[in-house]
Amino acid sequence: MSSLHKSRIADFQDVLKEPSIALEKLRELSFSGKKVSLEQPCAQGHTWSILLNYLPLERASWTSILAKQRELYAQFLREMIIQPGIAKANMGVSREDVTFEDHPLNPNPDSRWNTYFKDNEVLLQIDKDVRRLCPDISFFQRATEYPCLLILDPQNEFETLRKRVEQTTLKSQTVARNRSGVTNMSSPQKNSVPSSLNEYEVLPNGCEAHWEVVERILFIYAKLNPGIAYVQGMNEIVGPLYYTFATDPNSEWKEHAEADTFFCFTNLMAEIRDNFIKSLDDSQCGITYKMEKVYSTLKDKDVELYLKLQEQNIKPQFFAFRWLTLLLSQEFLLPDVIRIWDSLFADDNRFDFLLLVCCAMLMLIREQLLEGDFTVNMRLLQDYPITDVCQILQKAKELQDSK
Repeated sequence: MSSLHKSRIADFQDVLKEPSIALEKLRELSFSGKKVSLEQPCAQGHTWSILLNYLPLERASWTSILAKQRELYAQFLREMIIQPGIAKANMGVSREDVTFEDHPLNPNPDSRWNTYFKDNEVLLQIDKDVRRLCPDISFFQRATEYPCLLILDPQNEFETLRKRVEQTTLKSQTVARNRSGVTNMSSPQKNSVPSSLNEYEVLPNGCEAHWEVVERILFIYAKLNPGIAYVQGMNEIVGPLYYTFATDPNSEWKEHAEADTFFCFTNLMAEIRDNFIKSLDDSQCGITYKMEKVYSTLKDKDVELYLKLQEQNIKPQFFAFRWLTLLLSQEFLLPDVIRIWDSLFADDNRFDFLLLVCCAMLMLIREQLLEGDFTVNMRLLQDYPITDVCQILQKAKELQDSK
């Protein structure tokens, strides 16, 4: 670890030790960032918790607030995962227990069974997405040091989310209709399990992979926010957050990474959720407006490059949609994403800086874009060639200062 890096970490520690955190100083330090390494994780949890309004500036209240929020999350688990054990014994209920209210074919949209089936649709999409989180590293497939004992308690006779997905998928695959309309049941064969369920080694009982924790966070979020539920891409937002908490050098933060990530993710989504709501796309708070803002900023800063992209009919939707919606989490490796997010979370105008980062990314490859045709330029924009995020952030800062 370089002396400069040690000095940066010491600066953060000094600010975070104060009885009342100096927010502007913390933002300044976070905006400038510090080197992030998968081998030497940094204590980002405290900083991001403050910048995402999970923790207040007064340190004296942290212990009670964290205890309260972590217990609240445990209550969510009990109410939304453990208690609705409707699928016990492969969703079987005895004939005498069946009533109109709890029958699986009950058409009432408010019935428990109808809710269960709808939840399964959401869960299957979440499961598909979280299993492939950050495929360039093995972290999310490894077992967490702190599995959720509340969930894995052998006294709880219910399906974990992973087992629920596997059961649901197998059921849908083993029921087939022949031409006469007769339903045939086939025994599930090993090769009938979808590749996504066999993609990673199954951990022993009592263990759970990090991706399973992320799956639970997203499922609880979807249940608590039915207006937006789960939209593909949210997994890419929660992934870096969870990684940051789950690799914190402080064992307490690692132990409670799931709950702390959930609340930070919820707060972050409260600020960027409009990007995920299709009906708001064309409003002033929607993603279309923000994409156009990237181009209007580019027009102001580099009109030649702007006109070239316009001439080739390269619309911002072709690349900026992903850049903005996922906060660049798909464009760079995880350590670089965390470094970028240090600056984004420190932005007191809340993601205005992201627009400048996107503009900087365009300007830093301007010569290639000016020379390239449509196909070459689309490849550049959808597989961004520059990996030095510090260079990008520096350029974005220059654009900010020149306003």
